[in-house]
This record gives sequence, C-alpha cells and structure tokens, in this order.
Amino acid sequence: LTLPQFVQLMDNFVGEDIALPALKRLTAFIKREYEQTEEEKIKLLEKVRHMSHMAQRKQLLEALFEKWDSNACGFLELEEVLDVLSTFKGSMGKKALMKAKEQLCSRYPQLSRVGKLSPKAFQTFLELIASKFPGTEDETIDNLVRFLTERVEQSHTKSLQSSARRKWLQDILEAAETGGTNMEPVYKAVIRALSQDIEAHGDNKKISAYIALLEEDQLSPEQGQICLRYVACTADDAPHILNQVLHMDMKGVSFAAIDQGKPIYVPRVQLHGNIHFWNSDRPQEERKGSLLVLPLYDAHWRVFGILGLDTLKDQCDKSIFLTHEITFYEGVCHAFSKAYHHICMRENVLQVAVTALDWLYPRTPSIHAVTTYLVAPGKDKNYHLWKVITTDNTGQKEIHSSPVVLLREENLLRDYLFKCTDSSEVTLISVYGEHHIAVPLHDLSRQTLGIFDISIGQHKKLPPQEQKDLQKMLKMAQAACLEILQRSLEETQPTQMLEARGVADMRQAGILFHRFMLQELRECV
Repeated sequence: LTLPQFVQLMDNFVGEDIALPALKRLTAFIKREYEQTEEEKIKLLEKVRHMSHMAQRKQLLEALFEKWDSNACGFLELEEVLDVLSTFKGSMGKKALMKAKEQLCSRYPQLSRVGKLSPKAFQTFLELIASKFPGTEDETIDNLVRFLTERVEQSHTKSLQSSARRKWLQDILEAAETGGTNMEPVYKAVIRALSQDIEAHGDNKKISAYIALLEEDQLSPEQGQICLRYVACTADDAPHILNQVLHMDMKGVSFAAIDQGKPIYVPRVQLHGNIHFWNSDRPQEERKGSLLVLPLYDAHWRVFGILGLDTLKDQCDKSIFLTHEITFYEGVCHAFSKAYHHICMRENVLQVAVTALDWLYPRTPSIHAVTTYLVAPGKDKNYHLWKVITTDNTGQKEIHSSPVVLLREENLLRDYLFKCTDSSEVTLISVYGEHHIAVPLHDLSRQTLGIFDISIGQHKKLPPQEQKDLQKMLKMAQAACLEILQRSLEETQPTQMLEARGVADMRQAGILFHRFMLQELRECV
C-alpha cells in the first residue's frame, strides 16, 4: 500500500463517527501488532531499487533515441539501426541481433511492414539484444549505448535545431493533455509548430498548412467509400479550405499518399496536372509552388488522415521543402497523432461513462446524483479534476462540452475526490448530511483516470440489489475503459471493435460496455 492508500483504507475502516479515544487505541494496536519481517524489508528495498534502476535506464535510452532522431521525427529507421548494430561484437553480435529482431517483430507485428522504431520499440530492441549476451544485461546495455552514441555525430547548430523542434512537438502534446475533449488547441499547436519551424529553419518561406481526416462518405457514396474532411488550416486559408471535403474521384494526390502510406512531394505543382486547388479565384499564373502531403498514422500504422503543406503563396521560384524539413513534418504528424488519439481516448471513456449511467439509473432509484470527473494534469506535476458529466436523480444528464475545472485548494468540501484520486481507492464520506461514494476508474498502471462521485442522499448505504447493480456497472465500466486503453498501445494487434477511422465514433465505445455486460451474463448462465 502507498501512503494515500493506507490512509484511505483506515479512513474507510473507522468511518466518520469514531471517537478520538477509540482512534488512539486502534493506532496503538496497529503500531504494536504490525511487524515487517526482514524478508519483507529486503523485498521492498529490491523493488524500490529495481524501479529506480528501470527509470534511469529509460531516461538513458530515451536520450540515446533523441540523439539519433536529430530531426525530431519521432521514430528511427529499423534498417539503419540494424546496419550500425551489425558491427557490434562481431559474429556473436550478428546472431544476437537476428534473434532480437525476430522477437521484436513478434512483439510489434506492424514493424516488419513499416520498418520504423518508436522510442518504446527502440528500448525493447536494445534490451532484447542485451539479453542474448553472457554477463549482466546492464553491462551489455551500457556497452550498446556507448557504441551507438559514438556512431552518431551532431553539430551544435543541429543540436539547437533539434531542441527547438522537440519543444514545439511537446507543445502539441501538452495542448491535448490540457484541452479536455477539445481538438482546437491541438490544431492551433500544430499550425504554430509548422509556422515556427518555417521561420527558424525553413528560410521563412510563405506556406499554407492543413489537416484533413478520413471519414465515411455517407452523403456521396457514389464518389467513393471514404472522403477527407479539412478540419484545420492556416488562418488566411480558412475561407477556402476549412470544412471542405475531398472525395476519392476528385483531383489530388492525398488519396495516393494514403494508399501508398508515405509522403508525396510535388516540387512544381504547375507541371503535375493532378492537383486540386481549393481557391478557384487564384489566377493560373499564381498556381506555382511546392506541395507536400504526409499521411497521418495511428499507433498501429493505419492511416487516418493527412497533413498537407504548400508554398503557393510564396512568389519565389525556389521555394521547396528540404529533406530535414520533411523529416520534421513527419515528427509533427507523429505528435499530432498521439494528441488526437489521446483526446479520442477521453471521448471514448466519456461514452463508456454515459452508457454505464444509462444502464444504472433505471435499476438504482436510491441514487440521487452521479457526477463524473476526469483527471487532468496541471502545472508543476499537480493535477486538477474536470467535471464532465452531471446526472440528476431522474437520470437526466448534462455533458459539459467545456469541462468545469476543480482545483484542490479551492474545493475543500470536495477534497474527498482528490483523496480518491491520490489513493485510487473507493472513498466514502458524508458532506452536509449527504453520503457520497467516490469510485475511481483506473488506467493500465492503476493510476486514477476518472471518478464517479455517487450521491445516495441521507442513506448510509444502498439496498442490497441496488448495491449489486452498482458494483456490476462499475466493474463493466472499468473493463471497457481498460480495453480502450489497451487497444491504443502499439504492441497490441488492432481489432474490429475500435478501428482507426472510427476511433472517434463514440458509439463504438458504448458498445464495449454492453459487450462486457453480455460476457458477464454468459459466464453466470
């Protein structure tokens, strides 16, 4: 138990009405009776050392990855890494390398198809290689890190460029972390990152940038099964591009980039003959410049949209995109994908909560209200809570499109919500005579992802059948949330339940809840 968990356990055990002398006797009893054996102490110390060691290793390998990923594209080419590592420790190293590669491709099924290493896959790869050599794994990893560090050089200028680019990419991820379920801050952060890089490292050329996402073409299926909807762009292009739809039978190279799964670069659009110009008022003589279309991938390397850039607004004939710029734009795509799917994950969790509450309310008339919160990161590693769904005693829900923010220091009467978050355990409390049950939703590492704050009025507990139904609902909601989180991992094989192109379709997340409920029913029969 962590300290918050122990405090919460004892708080739930003694209840609110315990007298001070009784509390003192209980404290004295625990101090007297609880003994930690020597074996338990050693195990605990070993666990702490191991966790610290693994954290240090992760930092070391992340730093190595960043040194190799000098253009901040977010991944390394597997073949390049293999080529360098093939000279590590001669023939013994080559055998270890091939065995490690085979295991890695088994763990990351899409790797053999795309050949790109994420930071996590890179770390796993080096650990697999190290495990194939005699001696300690730590010593071999240190040798591998030293070997790989010596084989990559980076000038001071390149280092500064890489550092600036990583900062802009981090801004995209932070926009997703702090923006609730709102994509607008993420779109703005992407456009800002592109503009800042052009200004600092791209000869300050004038560009247009836009993001388009794949969706099912329900209005005009005769024009193709899917289409691209333009959801964001540079401000002065909005009148011509924003909310436009590109169909499969229209001119353009975007669907070719999607089908091929790689960037398409057109250095001179005027010579290409298959470019779609959204601004029909642009004179023919001004339809000159470069065009770059990059596919957007999810964690399983399935395409879900495109990022496009062009220099049609720049009158300079030599306005082209250089290799280091294109590589960085791939990094922007990678950061946007992580941000986009993080928000989709939140939307899916919310839909699970909505579906769960819809199921619960007809069965539990004793519940007065349920308020649903999501945990959101704050500054200096603090966090706050977002109030996202309010449900009254009739089951009527209000979903807050702009979440109400709860800060700990400003909500002393709601401190039990923060205790529930800290301990990730159920918290029972009475506030002004109204009894509350705060129940956490866990993520994959058992950290608190969200909270159901259940008010049961003046009842100290629910009737037995209602309590049973509440427990069933909470169990299924937790299972559905874990499934959503599990499916977002790159090691996990994608399933039909949450496809990339429909990942933001929240109805599918609601289906998960009912699927687990049905599974539970089958097991009981």
